[in-house]
Amino acid sequence: MFLDRTDAIADCAFDDAARRLGREGHAGAPVLSQIDTWVFDLDNTLYPPHADLWPKVDARITVYLANLFGIDGLSARALQKHYYQHYGTTLNGLMVEHADALDIDQFLDFVHDIDRSTLAIDTPLAAAIEQLPGRRLVFTNGSRGHAEKTMLALGIAHLFDGVFDIVAGSLIPKPKAETYDLFLKAHDVEPARAAMFEDIARNLEVPKRLGMTTVLVVPKAGGHDHRDEVDIARHAPGHVDHITDDLAGFLGRAVAR
Repeated sequence: MFLDRTDAIADCAFDDAARRLGREGHAGAPVLSQIDTWVFDLDNTLYPPHADLWPKVDARITVYLANLFGIDGLSARALQKHYYQHYGTTLNGLMVEHADALDIDQFLDFVHDIDRSTLAIDTPLAAAIEQLPGRRLVFTNGSRGHAEKTMLALGIAHLFDGVFDIVAGSLIPKPKAETYDLFLKAHDVEPARAAMFEDIARNLEVPKRLGMTTVLVVPKAGGHDHRDEVDIARHAPGHVDHITDDLAGFLGRAVAR
């Protein structure tokens, strides 16, 4: 559903701005009828934040750091979160501070080597994506292999025209402006005709500045949220055009219009 003046908003701790943003057809919100390129983040966007995939990746990152530096799990966890908060991703932190000790391919393979059997085929989402006019792309800070395997588990891999991963972005993570420029150039995307779907509000700042329509995907009211506290929106930023806790429903209504 679209988040409006409902208990869902209160449960998500969004303020009045979020209620205004979430209202269907609110004044000033870009319409989606002009969109011909649909861009989706992967983790906690194409699958919901209550799914257990991200905690598995997160735990693998901790193990990788513990093994790399020969430290205990608590120390590795603290270091991991330090890198994430200061550099955007743990990988970026390792590249800046420990480039000589880092094997990037090994890191990406190791942290994304997870069990995806808990993900179910998402038939409503697949049906909604299939009806979208134009191209559908995935833009992720993860690896291509992780994206492809996860999309297969959801039953939506065949519906996408491309994946732009952290390697394609020259290992520059969102929300850095450079990686969006690389993405737009690689896929010849016209920002004014593109919509970006993300679960992390700060990752929509640059897309909005570039002229893209921005959609923040949030958990359903009362749903468990495995994301880091820093990634959880408590208000509706001005660079967010739409908010939804039902991606399939949102896409279906967009196409219906």
